[in-house]
Formats: sequence, C-alpha cells, structure tokens
Amino acid sequence: MPISSDEIRGHTDTIILARLMEGDSYGYEIGKAVRQLSDGLYELKEATLYTAFRRLEADWLIESYWGDSEGGARRRYYRITEKGRQAYFAGFASWRETKLIIDKLLYSGRNTDRLRRRYGVPSARLWRRSLNER
Repeated sequence: MPISSDEIRGHTDTIILARLMEGDSYGYEIGKAVRQLSDGLYELKEATLYTAFRRLEADWLIESYWGDSEGGARRRYYRITEKGRQAYFAGFASWRETKLIIDKLLYSGRNTDRLRRRYGVPSARLWRRSLNER
C-alpha cells in the first residue's frame, strides 16, 4: 500500500538531503532513488521535488551546478553544503524522535497485548529491545 504524502510531509527536505549525503545528484535520479528505496511505496512528485530544491537552495542547504549527461544534454546537479549536512542530522534526529513518540502512542493501551498477538506484532519487551537496537 503506497505511503500517503501526508505521513511524510515535513520530512521531504530531510529525504532529499539524505540522498545528497550519498553524493551529488540531479532531480530525476533522486526521485528514482526514493521510489526504489521505498520499494515503490513512496514517490516524490516532480513539483514537490523541484519546489524543495528551490527552497533548500534559497536556505543555503544545497547548491546547484550544470553538468553533462551521457547523452550530451545538460543537467542541473545538486550538492549538499555544510549547513545542509547539519540540517540533515537535525532532520534525522527529529524523525527518530517523532517515530518513537508515534510508536509509544500506538503500542500502548489496555488491549495492546491482545492486538499485538492478533496481528503478529512483537511483544512490548521485544519491541522495546528492537527500538534500543536502532
């Protein structure tokens, strides 16, 4: 089931910065990587991607330059700046904290153990241990 963009909203910049932490890239390649890494469950729409590029560049988190492709056409490449690296690590920490809070809210309650067994979710002890291993 595809991931709703509402569930990821607010983390688009961090997702793009994560891809650029791997090296310089261009828009289509970043969009393709996001699709592949999410097993096709999430896709950054072109308008979202290029709006984010403009915002990230205006905030000095990335910079762009023109490069050539194998076919001879020019492409706009993006690279992360030092300020962008710092923003990536802050965004990553924010995502982990948000995920931990959501996990706590979803995995607690009176009927949680019964629901865990019914839907094959690990016990609270195993779940907590898996969180600590991350």
